Amino acid sequence: MDYLNSLLTPISDALYVYVLVALLVICGVYFTVRTKFAQVRLFIDALKLMSEKPRNKRISSFQALMICTASKVGTANIAGVATALVIGGPGAMFWMWIMAIIGSSSSMAEATLAQMYKIKRKDENSFIGGPSYYIQKVLKPRWICVTFSCLFIFCFLFGFNALQAHNMSSALKYYIPDYENTLWPYLIGVVFSALIASVVFGGIKRIGFVSSYLVPIMSTIYLVVGFYIIFTNFSRIPQVFSLIVSSAFNFQSFTGGLSGSVILIGIKRGLLSNEAGMGSAPNAAASADTSHPAKQGIAQILSVFIDTILICSTSAFIILLSNVNIKGDLTGMPLMQEALKSQLGSWGVHFITLSITLFAFSAIIGNFGYCEPNFLFIKDSPKLIKTIRILSIFPIIFGCVATASVVWNLSDISMALIAIVNIISIILLSNRYITCLKDYLKQKKDHKDPTFNAPACGITDTELWK
Repeated sequence: MDYLNSLLTPISDALYVYVLVALLVICGVYFTVRTKFAQVRLFIDALKLMSEKPRNKRISSFQALMICTASKVGTANIAGVATALVIGGPGAMFWMWIMAIIGSSSSMAEATLAQMYKIKRKDENSFIGGPSYYIQKVLKPRWICVTFSCLFIFCFLFGFNALQAHNMSSALKYYIPDYENTLWPYLIGVVFSALIASVVFGGIKRIGFVSSYLVPIMSTIYLVVGFYIIFTNFSRIPQVFSLIVSSAFNFQSFTGGLSGSVILIGIKRGLLSNEAGMGSAPNAAASADTSHPAKQGIAQILSVFIDTILICSTSAFIILLSNVNIKGDLTGMPLMQEALKSQLGSWGVHFITLSITLFAFSAIIGNFGYCEPNFLFIKDSPKLIKTIRILSIFPIIFGCVATASVVWNLSDISMALIAIVNIISIILLSNRYITCLKDYLKQKKDHKDPTFNAPACGITDTELWK
């Protein structure tokens, strides 16, 4: 594990320091300026779109959003935030907020493009799409799209699933003495992977069904507990806000290198948490049945909001309002467990352990939902899909037994690779997205329920919007 980590760490640092951070910021600012802060102006529209009903028992905007949110709202919202606060300090949360606000404009763009270039599946009653589909349709080279799909599958089924399983497994250290040197991590990995298999082998509809119930319930319960802690410490809220903001602009950490700075850690964990611009959300967004592509793009604002502004912020405040020293020996899940124990007693430890298990479960099944369009893009073969699903169970077991540094670095590297390809693609396709969004806004201004007619907007290469 130490040798593997020594290979992965410099690659991860190089990708983020020299490439990805700049692309994320440029892309987010670019779409924010071109759409005149549409992610803020259209927030109420996003809430209203949640009540739209699909036709012919297809996946609704709400269900597609929950599949997307299921993958985003995972252990990174708890263990990832704790890790970010330990490495980057309280100011890392500030940069996660900034990236959520500007990054949601990128998320709007990629989700809208996924809707524009989605196709019908063989059963003719559902849709499929994502970055590989809009890259091939407009930018043509299939080898680029296949490469992206392969990187995407590796990222989510191997990198992210291992990370989610690791964070879930690490929560059990509290209960089992010398946990890492026993057979328990292997046993937990086998049992957890079996539970995951019972859902994901049922296909995208079962994933959507489970996600539409599990994600809202578990997120609400976690937020209720978090808000209770926040309100019982209400007098200290201004102090915590001041600490976050002042730490965000403490650039002394730059002397230790950019890779460990508060800004980079905030952006790194922010991207892992909300995935804005990464190319993951479009795979779920394309499955929704909606009358206008921009509708699902606007709905995507809520996913980023729920993930970072609500859940990640709640995790940060739980830790910062506790009596736990973030510069001590604890990090990740053990830090969060101690933070809740200081506020709620031993009950808090049991609660967060159950929460992290459910978060990991929902994130992993959401990852399978994300990957299905990429399976089908490479080759529409049920045998291939079944084989990859079987193979992807093993990273869950690997995550339970691997070290934290290895699974975090593996996730960061695979995430960076797909994000770089996707960001460049949506910038190149930005004019089509802007045209689609303007058409939506014009119809709304005329008091219509927007319906997209691609040729009328000068877009002639879509399959379903004629």
